[in-house]
Amino acid sequence: MDIMMLPLGALATNAYVIKDNQGRGIVIDPAQAAEPLVQAVQDLSVEAILLTHAHFDHIAGLNEIRELTGAPVYIHPSEQDWLADPMKNGSARWPEVGGPVQCERADYELADGQELNLLGRTWKVRHTPGHSPGGVSFITGDYVFSGDALFAGSIGRTDLPGGDYEQLITSIQDKLMVLLDETVVYPGHGPQTTIGSEKEHNPFITGLLR
Repeated sequence: MDIMMLPLGALATNAYVIKDNQGRGIVIDPAQAAEPLVQAVQDLSVEAILLTHAHFDHIAGLNEIRELTGAPVYIHPSEQDWLADPMKNGSARWPEVGGPVQCERADYELADGQELNLLGRTWKVRHTPGHSPGGVSFITGDYVFSGDALFAGSIGRTDLPGGDYEQLITSIQDKLMVLLDETVVYPGHGPQTTIGSEKEHNPFITGLLR
């Protein structure tokens, strides 16, 4: 499995293309300024577009990638209606970042504990709200795609509509810190890290685990 991380747009949002050796791929969080993402999926059979949440910087490239690939879109039901609503997805609040973002409804809604079979692998869905109500993380093997729940040395902001600091900390403790230390974390912004490194160095987490 090959993982390509593409920081895109004004907020350097990480879009991911994960592909196997049979020409199949999936996309996680098709972000703004999606041309590099378009190039990355050009020759792939894309099985799914997975959304960790529906803030505008994570979905601004969705229409283009969806039209190009014809792949089904997956999102947590708490944010299904955010896709078409610029106020809810935040794009209307910061018009200077790129203008309103409006997307059609996702094809499938995700549930905590659900398992998806993509690229011949099992992908576990974990509902990790707090940054936003419908935040989810995707786990496969020793990898987790955490969206804006967990970053290297930090956590997602909780001052946006629907954010909840205590809920986010609970999500991180109960859904992410229980993973093996060697699990590689691919976040929605910034560099990759590991669960073990965050247990040891992340100031929002270290005190909770002692």
